[in-house]
Amino acid sequence: MSVQMVKRLCHTKTILTSIKSRVKSTAATTAEDVITANVSSSQEDDVQMSQAKEYSQLPGPKSLPLLGNSWRFMSYIGDYKVTEIDKLSLRLWKEYGDIVKIEKLLGRPDMVFLYDADEIEKVFRNEELMPHRPSMPSLNYYKHVLRKDFFGELAGVIAVHGEKWYEFRTKVQQPMLQPRTAKFYIGTIEDTAIAFVNRKIIYFYLRIKKIKNKDQEVPDDFLNEIHKWSLESIARVALDQKLGCLEDEHTVDSDTQNLIDAINIFFANVPELELKIPFWKLFSTPTWRKYIKALDTITNVTSKHINRSLDQLISQKSFCPDDQSSLLQRVLSLDPSNPKLAQILSLDMFIVGIDTTSAALASILYQLSRYPDKQEKLRKEIQTVLPDANTKITSDKLEQLQYLKACIKETLRMYPVVIGNGRCMTKETIISGYKIPIGVQVVFQHYAISNSSKYFSQPERFLPERWLKGSGYKHHPFASLPFGYGKRMCLGRRFADLELQTVVAKIFQNFEVQYEYDDLEYTVHPIYMPNGPLKFKMIEN
Repeated sequence: MSVQMVKRLCHTKTILTSIKSRVKSTAATTAEDVITANVSSSQEDDVQMSQAKEYSQLPGPKSLPLLGNSWRFMSYIGDYKVTEIDKLSLRLWKEYGDIVKIEKLLGRPDMVFLYDADEIEKVFRNEELMPHRPSMPSLNYYKHVLRKDFFGELAGVIAVHGEKWYEFRTKVQQPMLQPRTAKFYIGTIEDTAIAFVNRKIIYFYLRIKKIKNKDQEVPDDFLNEIHKWSLESIARVALDQKLGCLEDEHTVDSDTQNLIDAINIFFANVPELELKIPFWKLFSTPTWRKYIKALDTITNVTSKHINRSLDQLISQKSFCPDDQSSLLQRVLSLDPSNPKLAQILSLDMFIVGIDTTSAALASILYQLSRYPDKQEKLRKEIQTVLPDANTKITSDKLEQLQYLKACIKETLRMYPVVIGNGRCMTKETIISGYKIPIGVQVVFQHYAISNSSKYFSQPERFLPERWLKGSGYKHHPFASLPFGYGKRMCLGRRFADLELQTVVAKIFQNFEVQYEYDDLEYTVHPIYMPNGPLKFKMIEN
């Protein structure tokens, strides 16, 4: 071996030794830094906790002996109406400030109403891997006790928490939340929207004489027609099935109306069961029996259609999804040996998807009917992007309909379908300077916040322009969250957005919508929606 080569080897060894020494030093330093940072953070948390006010100091309505605050939600003697939580939320904010405690609720945890967008952001951004969302114990009991024979260990994502929720959500969120996946269904959703619009045209021309209405008004039960559109849309996306909801009444399977009625009964009874004293935990009340009967109908009817699609997929061994596949097939492809996963996800979509999307569309039509100038601006945009009825809606076309999207966002700011979201504390947490104990349900008051001048200029005005780029309007990113945020954000939000954008485009492509009656009141049941007939006048363009 030459002297030169020996020198090179020695030099290389020196370099490697130096590098190894540096790596060790860096690793030690990094470990030291991490430990120091953790200790520092822990000490900082301890200081903050020691300086925070006690939970008992939180402002809120005073409780009574024995009845606590539950009496306030009782009929005849209480003044907290479960169908008017929107008004109650505003009242409590005015009386007590940005954080309000409603304690000693018989049979359920304390609630803390939070009205500070900065604090809401902190809670969301610091949430754990498996956040616990305040949900419906009644539905939890139905899934895990009464119908455990059906749900087993796979109870879905609604009213489910912890590892079971995390495992289920992890498996299904990819096909549900990917923007690319939702775009596959634009054509299917457009077909359903066209069927809905065409049904209205047939109604005007063939049924108008029957009800003696020459003003081109839709019937008083128009909301039920919207429910049918929503149900048909979900069935097409989830199962690739046509249920016939938008066909002539004589050809409609009665199951579809039974399903719509059952979902309405289910939601109508949730406030009674979840906010009032839960006597249903002690004995079977009339409300409880109606609620369970409705849930049984929902489970049985949807299972019939879901199983029909599942049997077809399994018999054909269609486990490899393509662009035209139903969501059922996409989820089934994740685990062909476990069809229950796809079945339960589809059931959850039917339970929460019909009323929520229907309420949103009803509010959008209502708002645009009250603001003709905004409606005209929207119609011009639609006419530019979709110049005639034969122009197909594509993802590129939807991307151009920015004012349409702004109209939807502004409606959901003023009338969020779910007026509050929240978290159940899994550890003692400081919020707004107060110690919030484990188990307390912190409810983010989205409706109150998004209609406040603290967060939006001229909040009482319908201003879609505030959502357009370059408009100059600014708002807090956590002041309007109609689909929630974070790990428990609405799984179906992309499909709900797509359905609403498509049907609104088709409606205003064909009609001018007017409303000539007194303002509609809104009610919470628990979906936030107009209370009264949607007597729209729909004039064909």
